[in-house]
Amino acid sequence: MAVKISTISTLIVFLALLSLGHFSHGELRLGSYSETCPNVEEIVFGVVEKAFSTNSRLAPLMIRLYFHDCFSNGCDASLLLDSTTSPNEKTAGPNLSVDGYALIDAVKDELENKCEGVVSCADTIALVTRDLAHLASGKKARYEIPTGRFDGRESLASSVDLPGTQMSVSDTFEMFKKRKLNLTDMVLLLGGHTIGVTHCSLIMDRLYKFNNTQNPDPAMDRNLVKELRRKCPENSEQNRAINLDQNVSSSNIVDASFYKQIKSRRGILQIDDQLAKDEMTKQIVTDLAEGNDFLARFGQAMVKLGSYGVKDQDTGEIRTSCRSCNDFCTA
Repeated sequence: MAVKISTISTLIVFLALLSLGHFSHGELRLGSYSETCPNVEEIVFGVVEKAFSTNSRLAPLMIRLYFHDCFSNGCDASLLLDSTTSPNEKTAGPNLSVDGYALIDAVKDELENKCEGVVSCADTIALVTRDLAHLASGKKARYEIPTGRFDGRESLASSVDLPGTQMSVSDTFEMFKKRKLNLTDMVLLLGGHTIGVTHCSLIMDRLYKFNNTQNPDPAMDRNLVKELRRKCPENSEQNRAINLDQNVSSSNIVDASFYKQIKSRRGILQIDDQLAKDEMTKQIVTDLAEGNDFLARFGQAMVKLGSYGVKDQDTGEIRTSCRSCNDFCTA
């Protein structure tokens, strides 16, 4: 039987480890800007909190941006680079619907005003995402994230490598494993679907012609199929947004409701539905649905993801503009 740990207890243990001062991921460490930009976290949070107060949709957008940037080429802000010479990461199919760039620009501008040329765009993404996840949880949990990332100089559409929503659990896990993320990390990070939306066009096959049949996906709750068919009529030109967490009262809140929904066969994306049924992951889903430690564990998984593929001063730079390199870019 899995041991359940409360959110508060988990946070206490996790923060105690962080306070040792030697906690790091590669070249990352807590307080890396303590001398060069001592108020960096307050500066970031000030901009983020104001933006969130007028647009709560920024939270799922930024969690997605953070995942898409880190998962393909490491956490180096290469997704932010613009280019007029060759296809960059922004133009890759999975990234066409990524957004949140304007908020990163606003935060970076403020950082440049207060600490010119000091804070990387990669660290800006990590801090902004952490603060939005914190705000979207109702300020119930806030994870500490080490900094010290440098910005990458290469952004190529051909290098984008992200898991698809129709992949099997085992194939998806192979992709996570290559990033040194374990099975629990995968389930936790996919728990980012606790907020945000997909669109009718991405689930029509599950509603009408699953696996080239004339029927809906038999794994989906029948009542949910009826609800979604009303929102997503077959052959409609509308492409309505559909909440990934079907619990109306928490569809915009970072919490464990998502796991309860997928256990009840109310997962919207095929991969989410499979998490709750596959022998590899169903016990992890059950523990998260029935426990009270999701927020703390989600934070730990986000920190772990944020350590993947970071650049150092030899392989990266500190951009003054997140959309262009200081010197030369391959993009």
